Amino acid sequence: MIERFIHHLRVELPAAGETAAEARVRLADKFPRTALRRMTHLGLLLGSALDGAPLGPEDALVYASTFAETRSLENFLLSFPAASPLLFQASIHPGGVQQVLVGRQQPVARLWPLAARARLVEQALLATLLEPAARVALVGGEERGTWMLEQHMAAPRAFAFAAVLTREAAGASGRVEFAPGAAPDGTPPSLEDFSNALAARSALGWTGAGGAWTLEWL
Repeated sequence: MIERFIHHLRVELPAAGETAAEARVRLADKFPRTALRRMTHLGLLLGSALDGAPLGPEDALVYASTFAETRSLENFLLSFPAASPLLFQASIHPGGVQQVLVGRQQPVARLWPLAARARLVEQALLATLLEPAARVALVGGEERGTWMLEQHMAAPRAFAFAAVLTREAAGASGRVEFAPGAAPDGTPPSLEDFSNALAARSALGWTGAGGAWTLEWL
């Protein structure tokens, strides 16, 4: 059995129609002004979720997203044939969590960026559980897509979460456990399902990656 305990936890579930511009207004006090104007919607949400997280240079961070800055890419493509230099800059800007770390001048020992679909949550949790650092921030999220939804290349809603996991049970609010064993692959939660479970403090359990997974609240 491998386990870690959840300490810091914050989930961002913005209003369905929130734009990046609206998020900049809502979350302005959480970011340096010089960084705020260049941040993507996902970067803003991740920064809010990480606000107050006890991260130091000896800690690690696991970042999970299937589509990342989809909305930024959509906006750039929509600017053709007169391609916008500003939107191009946004579309190639560092990923959401990197925007936060750079803006706050926050070094970490290791950053593990993961992109996948059906089994992304399992991959992110395995990376978190096997990471040697004493504290690991598990961070994930998506931007809400528009026309790229029809191509199955975007998420239907924006969200972000950040949880700091350690091996210390004292003071923890939740626990993630993986028990290796013979078990058929079940249906894992999507990244959005996992985010919703964190927000609602709902338990989860499924089989996959050669064992059984449990998310429970203490």
